[in-house]
Amino acid sequence: MITPEQKTNNMKTQHRFLGILIAFIMSASCKKKDAATVETQLSVSSSAELFTADGGMSEVTVTANTAWSVINTADWCSANATATNGNGKISFTVQSNSTTSERAVTCSVASGSISREIKIRQLGKVIPDSIAPDITGMSNDAVQLAARIRLGINIGNTLEAIGGETAWGNPAVTKELIDAIKQAGFNAVRIPCAWDQYANQTTGKISDQWLDRVKQVVQYCIDDSLYAVLNIHWDGGWLENNISAGAQSSVNAKQKAYWKQIAITMRGFDEHLLFAGANEPNANDAASMSVLLSYHQTFVNAVRSTGGRNTYRTLIVQGPSTNIDYTSNLMNTLPADPTPRRMMAEVHYYEPFQFTALSTDASWGNMFYYWGQDNHSAIEPARNATWGEEDFVVAEFPKMKAKFVDKGIPVIVGEYGAYRRTTPLDVDKHQRSVDHWITFVTQQQVANGLKPFWWDTGGLISRSNYTVTDQRTLNAILLGAQ
Repeated sequence: MITPEQKTNNMKTQHRFLGILIAFIMSASCKKKDAATVETQLSVSSSAELFTADGGMSEVTVTANTAWSVINTADWCSANATATNGNGKISFTVQSNSTTSERAVTCSVASGSISREIKIRQLGKVIPDSIAPDITGMSNDAVQLAARIRLGINIGNTLEAIGGETAWGNPAVTKELIDAIKQAGFNAVRIPCAWDQYANQTTGKISDQWLDRVKQVVQYCIDDSLYAVLNIHWDGGWLENNISAGAQSSVNAKQKAYWKQIAITMRGFDEHLLFAGANEPNANDAASMSVLLSYHQTFVNAVRSTGGRNTYRTLIVQGPSTNIDYTSNLMNTLPADPTPRRMMAEVHYYEPFQFTALSTDASWGNMFYYWGQDNHSAIEPARNATWGEEDFVVAEFPKMKAKFVDKGIPVIVGEYGAYRRTTPLDVDKHQRSVDHWITFVTQQQVANGLKPFWWDTGGLISRSNYTVTDQRTLNAILLGAQ
């Protein structure tokens, strides 16, 4: 028989058990509720932001219940969060895009194992193909401009190097190099340049990075008040080695595409920048001269079509093989130009090549070490020049004076030079021969109104420490230019 006291104790036990059960159920329920409450939540108000080439700012709202972070890998776009624990905002700031190419980056907003993507796109700069003519800073015609060009030098084996600017052993062109060129006494720089290796061979589009790099080098020259001649150099030979009717259509298409892009990129420079349409086009008869003339006409048309200062920019066209005799005999017509009196012609001079640059005896002739009437050697008579000496020089340059200069068409000698060797036995006479060639040839150019541009690949002015490495050659050039 259960006593009243036992009954009461049993009831108390049941109540305690029931209380524990209820507490356990409530605890479990709360834990489930708490787990649901802290489940990660993350969303962004926009998954894509579009900017114009001018750049700008925009904000994206982040809704979150836990800490989060934003990951951005672009240097042209900054992503700054106003808060990263709970709800917040991301401010995107995009720099201006100076290129014509669109660019994009995908930023990630992450919280725990959850992430959301925001794609940032920026359009490329829209540059009109043609703008209104602008004569600002372009008041001098070709003759007036030529009168201001006293002495030029080439930055050879750099921007025209196949494989990249430094592929032929020279460091990249710097402002310090251009400063050194000016300090040495030159007031003009010819910039041999390659373009084809930097272009899409399907679309003809030149890399924006390369256009900007060349523009930077031109700016170095302009900043030093130097005149700059920018060309399409050998460039793998796509033009120079294809002066034929069969190649005419495709070469003209490439010539037009490249020069239009070059001209648009450089359009803002004043008259200190001149364009040269080719380098040493391999033409030597009337038929190839006719084809070459079409390449020159394409060059002129492409540049002029871009307008702005290019309407008035002085343009330089090359004689066949840039050879004086071929040019005198074959170049009887210049391309038509809608802007009068803004054209120059170009030839090169390395005669006799056996003395100036031949580095080893060849089947067609041996090296000359000694040049000039007073510099022949009795020690090595077989190395004395047998042609191309003073009388030859005196007869050559007047051909360009009569053909062009006297008719109001200036002529640049875009390349010339003679270089010292280490192998001659009669060292003193060899050195005097080189000095004499340099001074005499430079003098004869100047006397006939031609503009000399020395060909240098780093032997005259060091590309690394910017010092004059051959003072004797520089002295001879400066003496001739006087």
